[in-house]
Amino acid sequence: MTTPAAPVERRVPEAVHRRRWAILGVLMLSLLIVVLDNSILNVAIKTISSPAPTGLGATQSQLEWAINAYTLVFAGLLFTAGLLGDRLGRKKTLLAGLAVFGAGSALAAESGSSAQLIAFRALMGLGAAFVMPATLAVLMNVFERDEQPKAIGIWAGGVGLAVAIGPITGGVLLAHFWWGSVFLVNVPIVILALALMIWLVPDSRDPSPGRVDPIGVVLSVVGLVLLVYGIIKGGQLADFTDAKVLATIAAGLAVLAAFVVFEKRSDHPSIDVTYFKNKVFSAAIAAIALVFFALMGVTFFSVFYTQSVRGYSPLQTGLLMLPLAAAQMIFAPRARLLVDRFGNKATTTAGMLIIAAMLAAFATLKADTPIWILEVVFFLMGTGMAHIMTPTSVVIMQALPREKAGSASALSNTFRQVGGALGIAVLGSVLSTAYRNGIQDKLSLLPAGIRHTAGESIEATLGVAAKLGPNGKALVAPANDAFLHAMHITALCGAGVAVLGAINVALFLPGKAPAPHSGGKEEPTLVAADH
Repeated sequence: MTTPAAPVERRVPEAVHRRRWAILGVLMLSLLIVVLDNSILNVAIKTISSPAPTGLGATQSQLEWAINAYTLVFAGLLFTAGLLGDRLGRKKTLLAGLAVFGAGSALAAESGSSAQLIAFRALMGLGAAFVMPATLAVLMNVFERDEQPKAIGIWAGGVGLAVAIGPITGGVLLAHFWWGSVFLVNVPIVILALALMIWLVPDSRDPSPGRVDPIGVVLSVVGLVLLVYGIIKGGQLADFTDAKVLATIAAGLAVLAAFVVFEKRSDHPSIDVTYFKNKVFSAAIAAIALVFFALMGVTFFSVFYTQSVRGYSPLQTGLLMLPLAAAQMIFAPRARLLVDRFGNKATTTAGMLIIAAMLAAFATLKADTPIWILEVVFFLMGTGMAHIMTPTSVVIMQALPREKAGSASALSNTFRQVGGALGIAVLGSVLSTAYRNGIQDKLSLLPAGIRHTAGESIEATLGVAAKLGPNGKALVAPANDAFLHAMHITALCGAGVAVLGAINVALFLPGKAPAPHSGGKEEPTLVAADH
C-alpha cells in the first residue's frame, strides 16, 4: 500500500520542501518586475513624448515601438527560452535573464534618444523572455503535486498585483523624478532578486533532454516574430487588409505551420506536438489566449476613458485599477477550492462568462457614469480572471511531465502574449476605426492638413483642440461622444471573444474530478503525463 506514496515523498528533496514558500516569494519578485515594467511604461508615455529636457520628444510611432520592441522580442523568444531552461537548468536561465533585464533597464533609463530607448527595451524583452517561463517551471519543481494549484494561484495573484501597482508606481515616480526613473527602479529589485535566488532557489532541468533541435528553434522564433510583428503593424495602421500586414502575418503562420510539420517528423523535437491532441491541454491554452485577447484590448481603451473622457491623472487611473488587482489577489489563490468542489469546467466557464458580462457592461458607461460602477466592473473582471488563470495554468502545467515544465510554461506564456498582442492590435483598430468614423464630420471645420492627425484618436483630437484655444472647445464634446460610441462597439467585440472562450472551456475542459478509484476518463490523462 505504501508503494504509490513513495515516489511522491521523494519528488522534492526535504531541504527544498522546507523553504518552498520562500522560493515562491523570490519567484514572484522576479515575475513582478517583468510584468510591472510594461504597465509602468504606459504611464510614462506622455512624459517621454515631451521635448527634451523633460522627455525625449518621441513621436507616436517611436512610442509605439518603445512598447512593441519589448513585446516582439519577448513573444518571439519565450518558447526558445523555456526549452533552454529545461536543457541548461532553470536557475541558470533565471539568473541570466534577470541580469540582462536589469542591464537593459539601467541603459533604458539613460537613453539619449528614442532609437536608444527602443534598442534597450528590446534588450529588456530578451531578459524577460528567460525570466517568465522559468518562474513557473521552478515552481512546478519545488512544490508537490497536491500543493501546485495553491502555489500557481498565488503566482497568478502576483501577476494581477504587478499589473495594478505599475501605473501607481509610475505615477509616483514621475511626480518626483525624471522619466528614466520608471526604468531605473528595476535595478535595485533585480539585484535583490539575484541575491535571494542564488541563496534560496535550487536548480532543476530535464534529466534526458535529447539532442538539440536547431531547425525547430529557428522556425519557432522566426514564425512568432513575423506573426507578432504583423499583428502589431496591423494595429498601428488600424488596417489589417494592408498588403504588408497580410503578407507578414501569412508568412508567420506559414513558418509556424512548417515548424509543426518538422516537429512531427523529427526524432528529437523541441516540443512534442502530440501534446495538442490532448483536448484538455489545447482548450486550456486557447482559453488563456482568448481571455488575454479580450482583457488587453479593454485595458487599452479603459485608460483613454479614465484619462481623456473622465479627466483623471495617470496616478488616479492606476488607483482606479486597484479593484482589478485586489480581486485577483483575493481569488486566484482560492480558485482551487472552487475547482475541487465544482470542477475545472464549471469554474472556468463561470469565470469566462463573468468577463464577458463585464466587457458588455463597458458598453453602458457614459461620461458621467458614477465612478463606483467602473470600480465594481473592474473588481468583477479581476474575479473572473482569477477563476480562469489559476485552473487553466494548473491544467497546462500538470498535463506535461515535470521535466518539461519550462516548455509547458513557455507555451502558456507564448499563447498569452500572442493573444494579448492580438487583442490590443485588433480591438485597438476597431476602436480607432469606429472613433474616426464618429468624429470625421466634426473635423470638417479644421484646416485640411491636420484633419487626418486629429482623427487618429481622442488624444489627438483633444491635442489639436487645445492648440486652437477657445475655437477648439467645440471639438471636446463631439470627441468624447465619438470615443464613447467607439468604446461601446469595442467592448461588445471583446465580450463576444470572451463568450467564445466560455464555449471552448465548457466543451473541452474536464468536469469535477472523479472520486478516487472511480475510473474517470479525463483526469488520468493529465495525471499519467506527470509520471
